[in-house]
Amino acid sequence: MTTTLEVPGRAGEFVRELGGRARLHDLYDDTGSGVYDDLCAADTSELREILHLVRRTKGPVLELAAGSGRLTFPLLATGREVTALELSPGMLRLLTDRLAEAPARLRERCLPVRADMSRFALGRRFGAIVLGTTSVSLLDEHGRAGLYRAVGEHLLPGGSFLVSVIDPAPGEVADPETEFAVTGATGRRYRMVEHWPPAAATRTVTVLPADPPAEGPVDVCVSTVRVVSADLLAAELTGAGLVVRARHALPGGGPRHREVLLEVGTA
Repeated sequence: MTTTLEVPGRAGEFVRELGGRARLHDLYDDTGSGVYDDLCAADTSELREILHLVRRTKGPVLELAAGSGRLTFPLLATGREVTALELSPGMLRLLTDRLAEAPARLRERCLPVRADMSRFALGRRFGAIVLGTTSVSLLDEHGRAGLYRAVGEHLLPGGSFLVSVIDPAPGEVADPETEFAVTGATGRRYRMVEHWPPAAATRTVTVLPADPPAEGPVDVCVSTVRVVSADLLAAELTGAGLVVRARHALPGGGPRHREVLLEVGTA
């Protein structure tokens, strides 16, 4: 659970107005996982670029922070064997439920694993390791160092580690907050508020119902992530003995950032 002190800006004001009605959740707990899945189910961002680069590799694929399967199923559709690693029990449950309903030809090539992407040991190597959805920002510096070690231990010679990252755009910031109206795959409508003060080391995303009930509890989901630039990530990867082969600009992004996909290999 996230305390009210961890909900900044306009979203925090809304939570205070709700008082005891506010039910605060991490975006990756059991309640938050369902909201996250609803928001991301139809999201195809970075998918084309990742699949293109994965197809240039050989061997099984390891997906880190697999979530509820946004990238997992397209990766399986390439005909590859996929190990889907996820730490959140709620997310992993959504993924396994979805796999149970999938055709056998997909289900039989997917191995869901509950593990921490900053310290995993699977006893095998992979032709491609994928960390999408800019999920590297969930890790602190120590966690990222562990991630790089584990990737180096699990990547086949000539294989690729594909990791997406948010790259802050240059220029002054007029407003530290950005608000979006989003409709999920279920038709539910949400307010998403991103609180990102200039030069801050973290940014907080709060997901609120667009039409909260007049009475009863209101679920509010919160996630605070690190601000990790492409330059910082590339420097850390190089320092860990990995080789950044290419940077690929991704479509989309926001008013304050671009998204970049790093293609990384072993030395």
